[in-house]
Amino acid sequence: MKKITLLCLLSIVSVFSQNSNIQFENIAYPFGDMPTNVQTSDLRDAYIQWKNAFVDTNCTNGRARVKFDDPNFTVSEGIAYGMLLSAYANDKELFDGLWKYYQSHTNANGVMHWKIEGCNTVNGQNGATDAELDVAIALIVAGNRFGNTSGIDYHEDAKDLIAIMKQHEVEANSYVLKPGDAWGGSNNTNPSYFAPGYFRVYGEFTNDVQFWNNVTTKTYEILNANLSVNNAVDCLVSDWCKADGSYSDIVPWAFNSGKSFYYDAARTPWRIATDFLWYGKTEASDYLKKCENFVNRVGGIDNITAGYNQNGTQIHTFKDPTYTGSFAASLMNSGQSTVDNAYTTTKNLTSTAYFATTLRVLYMFTLSGNLFNPVSGVLSTEEVTQEKKNVIVYPNPTTNELRLVNFKLGNKVKIYNMLGKVIMTTDVKNSNMEMVNVSQLPSGIYFINSNGVKIKFIKK
Repeated sequence: MKKITLLCLLSIVSVFSQNSNIQFENIAYPFGDMPTNVQTSDLRDAYIQWKNAFVDTNCTNGRARVKFDDPNFTVSEGIAYGMLLSAYANDKELFDGLWKYYQSHTNANGVMHWKIEGCNTVNGQNGATDAELDVAIALIVAGNRFGNTSGIDYHEDAKDLIAIMKQHEVEANSYVLKPGDAWGGSNNTNPSYFAPGYFRVYGEFTNDVQFWNNVTTKTYEILNANLSVNNAVDCLVSDWCKADGSYSDIVPWAFNSGKSFYYDAARTPWRIATDFLWYGKTEASDYLKKCENFVNRVGGIDNITAGYNQNGTQIHTFKDPTYTGSFAASLMNSGQSTVDNAYTTTKNLTSTAYFATTLRVLYMFTLSGNLFNPVSGVLSTEEVTQEKKNVIVYPNPTTNELRLVNFKLGNKVKIYNMLGKVIMTTDVKNSNMEMVNVSQLPSGIYFINSNGVKIKFIKK
């Protein structure tokens, strides 16, 4: 009995040690409504339950993998989701293990083969673009949170991966996002891979704004065309389509040949919600309004079921976090009571399946402010009104002090770090020129926010 008790205690200590660094920021996004009923314990419990159920740390050389529904296999998408979750949860040990696993299974183009058996055997050749999209964001977050430690330069790795995506996973000249490095383009793409918020981040992070803005523009053109040419109800895009929005004829293996809002397309509301929460773009809010209309059409978030045809008819009658949580994220511009209920519904609807369980945690992170913009923290760039364009911050970069010109008298000015934490607050006492001493700040990138004015500055 004593031996059994000791083993149990050792097991508890080991689990605690593995998860002792987990932390959540619960940052308010610059756009949209935040739920008021988030409990950090909910996030921690959901993350640890996912980790215990689907993470395998028994691969060699410090590698870790995320188990598929058949636990003998791992897919690149799962590794990417795991990297997003562990980066945003400050779980460095798991993050490094997953990144090492990804790197140990790359093809000639430098992207992970999409399906692996166990720790070592390639079972499905070449990449799936959604994995690279999430991995790149996760690497940027990791560089911000962990620094370049353990011999990994997260930010350089992110830049390398973004360059690979640009070359191999975006169709040349058309800016159509390909579903993989070895196939697709204008003849076949996957709307649920479209992540315009990510594309804007890539542009800022690599100083390649025009290219990634072109990909973003094409993303919304395809989404809107798909809804239009197929007479879709509200926001119900199809799993697969051509660049002109029509159905693709090269995915007959997909459910209903890719013509339904099914387990691929289910992620689209969440992907577009991220663009709105980070950047507040009109094209994102327009799509989210269509999602809100659909949720109202079915009687509320509690009535969302698993899968719809584009005409709005149900495919299944059961509920699945894959769909519910995605629509919940899309409601974050729909008023306080709506978003509070959306969070509660997502938290309470659980699953034992790999896909639904993993996405539920990602949706909870999104709803709670734990999927924040890794480039601009909570202060993502958006167009400002003409009256705000007269606001000036200088010198930039600075070493000791900032001079703020034309900030509104009496307003509070908040300075945020890259994680979106407020690290300094001051009152504007002189609207002509307010002096702010920043000499004590470590070198790095920071953001000023006051009355909707959002400005980035560099402290040398």
